[in-house]
Amino acid sequence: MSRTEVVVYENADLLAAAAAARLVTRIVDVQAARGSASVVLTGGGTGIGVLRELRESHARDAIDWSRLDVYWGDERFVPADSDERNEKGAREALLDHVPLAPERVHAMAPSDGEFGDDVDAAAAAYAKVLSGAAEAGADVPAFDILLLGLGGEGHTASVFPDSPAVHETGRSVVAVRECPKPPPTRVSLTLPAIRRAREVWLMTAGEAKADAVAQALAGAPETQIPVSGARGYRRTLWLLDRAAAGKLTKVYEPPTG
Repeated sequence: MSRTEVVVYENADLLAAAAAARLVTRIVDVQAARGSASVVLTGGGTGIGVLRELRESHARDAIDWSRLDVYWGDERFVPADSDERNEKGAREALLDHVPLAPERVHAMAPSDGEFGDDVDAAAAAYAKVLSGAAEAGADVPAFDILLLGLGGEGHTASVFPDSPAVHETGRSVVAVRECPKPPPTRVSLTLPAIRRAREVWLMTAGEAKADAVAQALAGAPETQIPVSGARGYRRTLWLLDRAAAGKLTKVYEPPTG
């Protein structure tokens, strides 16, 4: 049965450090149990901050990087060398500093890649990557940990309120156009694909996110607050700083000991 947990930290720096420590522990546990693990990365200040914390931690050496598959939940459809690329941020923060097997890093295509400016082809190609890694009969792998952030209006990955992507039920990956925040063109996992993950970790900080956090945890419709529909089929873990948790009616604290 799926469960939802909420942990609140004093500030964004503590949140990032704690999330990095949790990530190491979870990856190591999965690798011990099954041999390999998979993680889906996110961009944004918190997501990249977690990767920087992991790079600077000696605990990262506990991970067998050769047995880790890395995916992305969404990507900005811009040239490969653009600073707006989630992949570029992740490589600079962590991936280029650890011995990952290149064939196990599954990036979404840039706008100057093999599909040129055809964002639909890029989305379809990533859906094919996912289906090729999935178990028989599934379109998406059962990711071990899927990391996400969220926007102040409640978007997650690049699934925005009342957008075509939030209404998608058939496809695992979609092209997203006319995003309300730049860059306007992106590739994103859909909510059904996100819900294939064993664990979804929602990480965010700041007072600007407090309304969306409170509405999502109160069960707001995913068409209005898309992050409401981002759930792991075993666990959904919210990692917040105190400001982002400021409008929750229940008080949560980090575990002790």
